[in-house]
Amino acid sequence: MKAYSHKILVCLFFLMSFASSSFSASLQQINNFGTNPSNLQMHLYVPDNVQNNAPVLLAVHYCTGSGPTFYQNTSYNNLADQYGFIVIYPTATRSSRCFDVYSSQALTRNGGSDPVAMRSMISYVQNNYNVDNSRIFVTGVSSGAMTTNVMLALYPDVFAAGSAFAGVPFTCFATSGGSEWNSQCSGGNISRSAQEWGDAVRNAFPGYGGQRPRMQLWHGTNDETLHYNNFGEEIKQWTNVHGLSQNPTSTDTPFSGATRTRYGSSGEQAPVEAISLQGVSHNLPVEEEAVIRFFGLDQNGSSSSSSSSSSSSSSSSSSSSSSSSSSSSGGGSLNIIVRMSGTQGSESVSLQIGGSTIQTWTLGTSMQNYSVSTNSSGELRVAFTNDNGNRDVRVDYVSVNGQIRQAEDQQDNTGAWDGSCGAGSYSEMLHCNGSIGFGQVSGGSSSSSSSSSSSSSSSSSSSSSSSSSSSSSSSSSSSSSASSSSSSSSGGSGACVCNWYGQGDWPLCNNTSNGWGYENGQSCIGEQTCNNQGQWSLGGVECN
Repeated sequence: MKAYSHKILVCLFFLMSFASSSFSASLQQINNFGTNPSNLQMHLYVPDNVQNNAPVLLAVHYCTGSGPTFYQNTSYNNLADQYGFIVIYPTATRSSRCFDVYSSQALTRNGGSDPVAMRSMISYVQNNYNVDNSRIFVTGVSSGAMTTNVMLALYPDVFAAGSAFAGVPFTCFATSGGSEWNSQCSGGNISRSAQEWGDAVRNAFPGYGGQRPRMQLWHGTNDETLHYNNFGEEIKQWTNVHGLSQNPTSTDTPFSGATRTRYGSSGEQAPVEAISLQGVSHNLPVEEEAVIRFFGLDQNGSSSSSSSSSSSSSSSSSSSSSSSSSSSSGGGSLNIIVRMSGTQGSESVSLQIGGSTIQTWTLGTSMQNYSVSTNSSGELRVAFTNDNGNRDVRVDYVSVNGQIRQAEDQQDNTGAWDGSCGAGSYSEMLHCNGSIGFGQVSGGSSSSSSSSSSSSSSSSSSSSSSSSSSSSSSSSSSSSSASSSSSSSSGGSGACVCNWYGQGDWPLCNNTSNGWGYENGQSCIGEQTCNNQGQWSLGGVECN
């Protein structure tokens, strides 16, 4: 099988979850975990604050990779520290370091090869830890994405959901004669009807009548290794498996260059969710937080029902009429919803417009909608006011008359943690007393306000959400933080970003010059690494 072209860079992870917390958990290799016909290796990450009845995530690497490198190059372990789930990292040991998604054994339930070994890893965790058997998930990149499709098809009774980055449909990569590579599939030349693809999944476990796992799909339009056509074939397969139309229930743009379609529901946990990344190659970014959100792992103990209708974090309209919203009666020309949660509970958060406090809420630990109606005008800010070292706030988005402004798209976050308080951008997290600026709003007057229990879904002409005078990267096609910019350690006062191989802009790390890092809730690139892009020097550090 061809080697996955992912650039293996050393990831340096920094404090990202809690200002005062530190975690001593480490990656552990597990031997003798059970039936292992293909000699896979198993590594396990169990966070110090693992939940009672913990969810489990199987995180599957790309070709040429390994479990430990996938652990280093993704942030699932950091998110496990934050949310208390367990992560399994398998390692393929054949020379290509690719997983078997092609042999008849691998495409047969309990037939042998890698899927059986990974099922054994899950059984090991189920037998040795207190886990929630209804909340087991799988995600992977490239070879790992193909494996994700395989595992959901073979073991729908095990997995609640999967997320595949640059994969192909189940059975597309089937070969004969021991070959690891199917050029017809990789080239996007295999096209089948939705019914045929769905039948392939159903035939993998004949007679199964239970709920099917939800599926999240990611693919770059310029994928040179596994053609973009495979993305559409995957959508056909999983919508058919769920008995859904191929016409999306909703379509939106969660970040610049990304088109997201949802099928069967417009909520965050739709049965099928597909994200197309414009202009992105096979070496696509891994959006770990979006995966965790789709799985529901950011909401401790929540269900992963395929019929979920919870509101989208990027939906083009939103209503606060759900039972989880906090509001009171009143009226005003601006209907504002803030979707957020606390980490400990009892976090105090205020909505400020033009420097005046409009409303104050006390948060719980589940993601909820908090709404207010007002006529005020000025800069809108969401402020965290009672940090005591353990509390933190996650702000998903602000909706102004139905117009969504994502927290991770905002440049001004004075409550972020970046080695100290108050030096951050493009983050959902408020770790310290401080606020996120969401741009200007214009109401009917500058004074009266009151809370409202519902929001208008109309598109108002309120002004844009970014304080974008220093953002040079609002057209990023490869980052969930999209218009990210960050001050380089040597870039002076100008806003600097990394133009990564000419494919999109990523924030520069403040705390490392080499490799990848993880700051302010997202991936970043070291300055030296950004400027050292070899013969493909189409990008580099760019400053205003």
